[in-house]
Amino acid sequence: MIFHVLTLFPEMIENGMNTSITGRAIEKNLLQLDVRNIRDYTLDKHNHVDDAPYGGGAGMVMQAEPIYRAYKDLNVKPGTRLIYVTPQGRTFNQEIARELSNEEELVFLCGHYEGVDERVLELIATDYISIGDYVLTGGELPAMVMMDAISRLVPEVLHNHVSYEDESFSDNLLEYPQYTRPEVFEGKKVPEVLLSGHHANIARWRRNQSLLRTYERRPDLLKKVDLDKKDKKFFKEQGIDLSDKK
Repeated sequence: MIFHVLTLFPEMIENGMNTSITGRAIEKNLLQLDVRNIRDYTLDKHNHVDDAPYGGGAGMVMQAEPIYRAYKDLNVKPGTRLIYVTPQGRTFNQEIARELSNEEELVFLCGHYEGVDERVLELIATDYISIGDYVLTGGELPAMVMMDAISRLVPEVLHNHVSYEDESFSDNLLEYPQYTRPEVFEGKKVPEVLLSGHHANIARWRRNQSLLRTYERRPDLLKKVDLDKKDKKFFKEQGIDLSDKK
């Protein structure tokens, strides 16, 4: 997987991505990171990349030309998806992360100020994606959030190939509670089933806990879950009526 990033703050992307799991994956060449500073592509002698908006209004708008020149310099394959990070896009989730992880390379465009000249977006953007209904100072943090989530789905990036399958949202359920040593902490004990060594019972307990946690914290996700007989029996035993959730 190759991540290309067009940004005004390359150090943010490089510092963030070259740490922890993604950093190790880059070292092993499982991921490649190509970061371009949009300022390097301006023809303005003062390296300006923004100007006042036509029609008036507050703030500044990123100019089309430097962005377009930076994009063309990437020389990516035809059909490569360019993601414009914007609150106006569809909301990023695990399904989108899985979809994007199947691409050989991706381009992220990080906006700033009051936005980007619409004309360059019409020329190069294929996807408009948001990480939530709030406004940040720029697109760098959302781009890193998406790259991190996508990276975890790239083969061999995670040491344990089953770990991402058990994580929250992998099957539209939140992850079950996790415990480690000591066995007792501040009077709270690890659930006995986890100490039993009975793998089938542990698996069922974890499934039940994921179901219950999802019901309590993200009931909207249950609409996407195929519940089997054991799942339905568990909810019935808990006195939970799912008729209004399904």
